Amino acid sequence: METDPFRIRGHVSDFDAIVSEIRAKSASTRARLAMREISYGNGAGETLDVFYPDGPANRRPVHMFIHGGYWRMFSKRDYSFVAETITGTGAIAVIVDYALMPHFRMEVLVGQVRRAKQWVLAHIAGHGGDASRFSVSGHSAGAHLATFLFHRQEAFSGVSAALLLGGLYDLKPLQSSFLQSEIAITDTEVADFSPILHSFDESCRATIAVGAEETPPFHNQAEAFSSHLQQQGLLVTNERLEGSNHMSSVRDLGLPGTAIGRILSETIAYAHRG
Repeated sequence: METDPFRIRGHVSDFDAIVSEIRAKSASTRARLAMREISYGNGAGETLDVFYPDGPANRRPVHMFIHGGYWRMFSKRDYSFVAETITGTGAIAVIVDYALMPHFRMEVLVGQVRRAKQWVLAHIAGHGGDASRFSVSGHSAGAHLATFLFHRQEAFSGVSAALLLGGLYDLKPLQSSFLQSEIAITDTEVADFSPILHSFDESCRATIAVGAEETPPFHNQAEAFSSHLQQQGLLVTNERLEGSNHMSSVRDLGLPGTAIGRILSETIAYAHRG
């Protein structure tokens, strides 16, 4: 029996089947939707895919998704399927890639997703998007990275709304998990890159979602981070996804009729109001 609550494969019996399913769906999405791959920097993994909805491309809302994988696996190609829900709302979908640990450290990954956001804000108008109606989402490690897009490092982050699914907001417990032998999170990285220790843009609305069948640390971290954001004045919505685990929840993100698919659509619609 799996005793490490962070080892997802040990708690999701159909882990490999879901991964195969989302990869197949992503290949189908890439074949069907109009898209363009763009470099947002010159470093390793610094590319993003822009998916376009049907119809005239003029001042469309824009939504960026960041994939998970404990910062050390998967790529944007595995998660193209999320663009189905995003473009279905009429928004432009931006699916981001980044370098992977342990070959690159957390500082690099955070810097990369921030550069990806800056590319969007500076250039998406040339693709028919409206940077003033910009929202973001991420799953697992991607949710962690997404928090740094509405960080209070800047006076105005440019992010109207964020959806954080199955996220990790305190890195300290991971140092005593199976991940320590794989990515070796340092004490400095815990201090510098645990969102629970940081301040955020109060103009961003955050939705924090977690599958009901996730292991306890994911529920605990979601609750703690929600309170942390509320104390800073952010508008926060908490969502518990009944019948969902860490992998089925992200699979459902690409299905507009599911609970999390509707929440993603609502996140985009909120930003659209701007």
